[in-house]
Amino acid sequence: MPIRVLLSDDEALARERLRRLLKDEDDLEIVGECGDGKTAIALVQREKPDLLFLDIQMPEVDGFGVMAALKAEYLPLTIFVTAYDRYAMKAFEVHALDYLLKPIGK
Repeated sequence: MPIRVLLSDDEALARERLRRLLKDEDDLEIVGECGDGKTAIALVQREKPDLLFLDIQMPEVDGFGVMAALKAEYLPLTIFVTAYDRYAMKAFEVHALDYLLKPIGK
């Protein structure tokens, strides 16, 4: 059974880059993507992904707000994807699996 993945980033090009990097992985299935935190919360609640690629700075609700909103219910393994290294410590404090800096290379 593949790992169910959700992509949440307000930059369409960043989502496209992640999608391209993940597309050839047979054990991953992208079950959704979105561009803001409010939609990310709704999609996680509906789709129950195993893995969430989550931007930090997004409209509506930032990445940490998404994590806080989901913590009481269902929180998938989360990899933060951001252009800012200053949030790394905080990301691991909220139990992020990993922290990737944009632009992401192969």
